[in-house]
Amino acid sequence: MHPFDKWLNESQIIEKDQLLQIPAPGNTDYFINPESGEVKNNAPFLYTEVQGDFVLRAKVRHDFISTYDGAALFIMDRDNRWAKLCHEYSDFDTYTVVSVVTDGVSDDANGVNLDDKSVWLQIGRKGDAFAMHYSTDRENYRMVRVFNLKASDTLKVGIVSQSPTGQGLVSDFSDIQLERVTMENVRAGK
Repeated sequence: MHPFDKWLNESQIIEKDQLLQIPAPGNTDYFINPESGEVKNNAPFLYTEVQGDFVLRAKVRHDFISTYDGAALFIMDRDNRWAKLCHEYSDFDTYTVVSVVTDGVSDDANGVNLDDKSVWLQIGRKGDAFAMHYSTDRENYRMVRVFNLKASDTLKVGIVSQSPTGQGLVSDFSDIQLERVTMENVRAGK
């Protein structure tokens, strides 16, 4: 079972054993281009509303077919205030942990390159402080970034499948955990 009960840009849910799959149509993304201001907000987003502090983690995987294809953890306050942590096929032909924080416009930060098509991702909130982490073994999480985002107390918290330049893809999500806890150490994600 998963904790999500609502959609933006509804897709379908394919459940197999402990695996949740979300197909994304082609040309779908969440991004507000910092150069042009172009807005893309059409990727399938499966979420639940969470009040206050939380930690969301999941193992994500996809086939890395087209540039920027990705499976992501996603939090949203409103259309122009949100953040995502993706396992994405970068424009450098790498499997990359990418973070994007949007407050009016998006930034875009490539993180670590990985050899594996799957990774555990985590995003947590403590007040207006947010932390993003990844793990290759489900045990040891490494920080991607910590940031401040003046957001509402209640956020949409969930998962996104995206294919910004491609014809679509299916993202796999497993080991999904949503805990309503307060991290003691934001940098450590615990």
